[in-house]
Amino acid sequence: LAVVMIDAAIAPADAQRILSDTVDTTFNCIQVDGHTSTNDTVLLLASGGGGSPTLVGDDLNLFQEGLLAVCTELARAIPSDGEGASHLITIDVCGCGSLEDARKIARAIASSPLVKTAISGCDPNWGRMVSAAGYAGVSFDPNRVGLKLNGFELYREGAPVEFKAREVATSIRENSEARIEIDLGGGDASTRFWTSDLTADYVRLNSDYHT
Repeated sequence: LAVVMIDAAIAPADAQRILSDTVDTTFNCIQVDGHTSTNDTVLLLASGGGGSPTLVGDDLNLFQEGLLAVCTELARAIPSDGEGASHLITIDVCGCGSLEDARKIARAIASSPLVKTAISGCDPNWGRMVSAAGYAGVSFDPNRVGLKLNGFELYREGAPVEFKAREVATSIRENSEARIEIDLGGGDASTRFWTSDLTADYVRLNSDYHT
């Protein structure tokens, strides 16, 4: 449940449009275990009590920028605080033919238990990440795929490259955030997604839970 409250005056139609656009790139781009709750909700409440005129033009654009910053912070906090999570994982997908394709690939990687456990175990397992992109249901040229993990190049033009596995593993172990960058090399569309890793504590916490 996320509630954003402002005292500015804003037309209801503008508020709904801006919130919908913002949620599409923030709260709709996070994943923990793929199980959507029946009460997942984001609300924007504007009291108009600030005494300022109704937001229009440049002021409305500035408000949208501020709302994006707030919703990005709140959305990231959800997977960051996932049950038993030890890492927040940022997934950047680029080089796709459409935004829909980019999001399918990002969601497939974010949803993969094998990718999530690799990050939990500080394992730079490029095969799990690339194969998740492969089964996302998106057509792409496998010979153009590139992959980086925490800035380290692991995969280029459809093949693994030499890298220092211990150095990459250390970068995962010593940071609470991990970043996966995958380039499909086939277009201009891109997206960003956030997820959490999967630890033994997730199983313990959710198996111990009783209604």
